[in-house]
Amino acid sequence: MRIAALICGLLFCLGAVLDAFQTIILPRRPTGRFRITRLFYVVTWSPWATLARHTGNPKAREQIYSMYGPGSLIFLLMVWALLLVVGYSLLFFALGSPFADSMATPNHLGHLRTDLYVSGTTLFTLGLGDVVPRTLAARALIILESATGLGLVALVIGYVPVLYGAFSKREVSVALLDARAGSPPTSTELLRRHSFVGGQEALVVLLIEWERWSAEILESHISYPILCYYRSQHDNQSWLSAITAVLDSCALLISVVPGIASRQAQLTFAMARHALVDLGHVFHLEKRETEWLARGGPDRLPPQSFDNVCDAMVEAGLRLCGDPEAPARLHALRALYEPHARALADYLGMSLPGWIPEPRAKDQWKTVEAVRSQAASIFKEKDIVLSDQSEVMRLNSEERQEHR
Repeated sequence: MRIAALICGLLFCLGAVLDAFQTIILPRRPTGRFRITRLFYVVTWSPWATLARHTGNPKAREQIYSMYGPGSLIFLLMVWALLLVVGYSLLFFALGSPFADSMATPNHLGHLRTDLYVSGTTLFTLGLGDVVPRTLAARALIILESATGLGLVALVIGYVPVLYGAFSKREVSVALLDARAGSPPTSTELLRRHSFVGGQEALVVLLIEWERWSAEILESHISYPILCYYRSQHDNQSWLSAITAVLDSCALLISVVPGIASRQAQLTFAMARHALVDLGHVFHLEKRETEWLARGGPDRLPPQSFDNVCDAMVEAGLRLCGDPEAPARLHALRALYEPHARALADYLGMSLPGWIPEPRAKDQWKTVEAVRSQAASIFKEKDIVLSDQSEVMRLNSEERQEHR
């Protein structure tokens, strides 16, 4: 029995320490299906997502989803602490429970309760001193557990700010996309709002920013997959819908809309797709992607919708290539990223954006655009009047100079 306790205690302690190291410190994504963190999210996410999906109220459903990310972080830390407490108590039990405890009963269960008490007070550095170790091995183990507890606290202090820093940095770009592509974002609206003079240059700058954003997502969310569960502050925004809308826009720029932004669209497309593919591997969604490809699934852009997209872009003043093969090229590009985006959306309970904005979608930018259009028309009329007055003044000045 003592030997079994020794083996289990070592497995618990080493497993918790190794898992915390791989999850928090190791920058490279660890492999293996039997990691504690992976098992924790497999066990907890499915029932939580099922509860959220069966919630009828959309706002309540999003609220339930949004609670999982921060809540799972707290419970994961509690799981590590519990494993360490139990693991060290089993090690104490394997040493014969070498403690002087006036409240302990003289049996295995009483000794195990004392070991759990000593392990808990030592890991959390309480140091009450009401139970005294009687052997050198027990004292050494208490010192080791105290160091482990301090290390766990240090990891938590360093881990949480890193997570929220990466989350905040991610959400800044998602929020900025609201004024550039609507809310929820759509590719057609993104291109339409860049149809002004010099819009192609502005679009290149935007795509460069999203290429870097995708690289940052690839680096941070692969190292800390828990960030994928963190939801945006607004229900109609998400990091997944944002990156999908950018990929849709890049696909249109590459296959349908010619211009100087096409080259940068290829670079942004490659990086954004890379991020989606690798995140799908993190959550082991390859089976979902294969199933979606096999059954086809609902088409996000059927042929009639493609005609509506082209009409919307032409109405906005964009020049299309007019190639009959353009729809086939767009379909081939969509097949490179849509299965991965759909698998992530199905797993995380997030919705993917459409290609054309919804007619009743709330959009602050449209209000500003309407005010600006009204002001521009007034400015234009005033410019004409001022130009006429300036011309009259110029002619009068020339006449006076001639008379002199």
